[in-house]
Amino acid sequence: MLLGCALLGACERQPSPTSASSAEAPGAERGPAGTAPFAFAELEVAELQARMARGELDSRTLTRAYLDRIAAIDHAGPTLRAVIELNPDALDEADVRDAERAAGRPRGPLHGIPVLLKDNIDATPMANSAGSLALAGHRPARDAFLVRRLRDAGAVLLGKTNLSEWANFRSSRSTSGWSARGGQTRNPYVLDRSPCGSSSGSAVAVAASLAAVAIGTETDGSILCPAAVNGLVGIKPTVGLVSRDGIIPIAASQDTAGPMARSVADAAVLLAAMAGPDPADPATGGTGRPPPVDYVVHLRADGLHGARIGILREHGVDAQPDVDAAFERAIGTLQAAGATVVEARIATAGEWSDDEFTVLLHEFRDGLERYLDSRQAPVRDLPAIVAFNHDHAAQELPWFGQELLERAAATPGLDDPAYRRARDRARRLAREQGLEAALRDGRLDALVAPTVGPAWPIDPVNGDNFTGAGYGVAAVAGTPSITVPMGDSHGLPLGIVFLGPAWSEGRLIELAYAFERLSAARAAPRFLATVSIPAPE
Repeated sequence: MLLGCALLGACERQPSPTSASSAEAPGAERGPAGTAPFAFAELEVAELQARMARGELDSRTLTRAYLDRIAAIDHAGPTLRAVIELNPDALDEADVRDAERAAGRPRGPLHGIPVLLKDNIDATPMANSAGSLALAGHRPARDAFLVRRLRDAGAVLLGKTNLSEWANFRSSRSTSGWSARGGQTRNPYVLDRSPCGSSSGSAVAVAASLAAVAIGTETDGSILCPAAVNGLVGIKPTVGLVSRDGIIPIAASQDTAGPMARSVADAAVLLAAMAGPDPADPATGGTGRPPPVDYVVHLRADGLHGARIGILREHGVDAQPDVDAAFERAIGTLQAAGATVVEARIATAGEWSDDEFTVLLHEFRDGLERYLDSRQAPVRDLPAIVAFNHDHAAQELPWFGQELLERAAATPGLDDPAYRRARDRARRLAREQGLEAALRDGRLDALVAPTVGPAWPIDPVNGDNFTGAGYGVAAVAGTPSITVPMGDSHGLPLGIVFLGPAWSEGRLIELAYAFERLSAARAAPRFLATVSIPAPE
């Protein structure tokens, strides 16, 4: 399960598109056929900051350029449908950041950088809907804690991104990247292929240079899978590193927000801004939580030298020649960088699956209803959402049902002994007896596996043709994981995932950064219509 109609969600103050900032500039890259070159395609946060520091660029110009890019290829052109709503105050926010810079008060490496947020995160003045029409008019009165941190760091909120509706916790045969509010998000590498989910829009937007960076959320794969199939770096932090306050939840045991970026460096900058203790989320103040870290200091080119890496060949991804070949090349890169690689395995792999599902069903209803009530949402409980979908079936249920919502609505609550047993058993099997045992027994810095197979064709009738993944153990264990591009299959990106113990984000960033620099596997999307089969000679 991937946890983790074209209604734009615009309002009368939404910035209108212009073409001025799309003019060709030195180094500009071509966009999709029929569109103008884009001056800021593929540029990292550090380069954008350097240009602003030299006075060659300001935040308003950059923000305007991304708005034009969204108009040109997201709402028109190939019609990616990655952005579900624009922030009507984006240009005003950029002006404030430019004034602060002019006064000598830049706030840090994110100052003036436009950021997109998944549409399950509270951010004024925009709606927060989880892609559902039931919450299309829900405009929270205050920002999520992580959004306040981003504003404090100087980021400009560009808008909200589409997602798999209810973070893909609605049906067992859903289509990743589809929501009733936002329509179907499309993969910019091959447009008829899945963007995966549930952070589909965040991944597609960054891959297509609709923003510098974006925020996703994950319960089990919702950052890592879309990051991998869209050629990105995605970080799923330790549960408790980033506050969940103001995020529409699935399960408190596993939920977290995390950065999605085109490079490890950009992801590290974004994670440093997001992370921090929050009294409203007790998990962020738990025992063992490290003090605040500037993850940029972990961007070490020699990060793999002397590391011990466990190779998970029983990784959960179905056999696929291109994936296997890319993984073997990645192992060679690890060794060439000075890492020792050893065979490893998760002894309890898959044994937690039934318990995880029980936990998600119970915690979803409890967490969602707490959120809806605390934010004074237009609907206040899960049965009301189920009823809304029945009443608006033509818009909400045209392709697949809502059996997961219905099952969650029937759960007895968090005092249920069966839930408590499942919660404790799932965490023990995935963490103490699973991931941590493998790391300890092999004296390993991290485990690696293919993140997921290549993106499959979008199929609203049959749903996702998911081919397995290598990240599930970290999701259930509540421990960190990072995916980095490692190659491609006929133009479809492939990722490698690094898995570590709780609070090891810094060490994983070192490993991932060194691998990224040596492998140089990321390629920009080409917006192909489909994967072409060569004609016979």
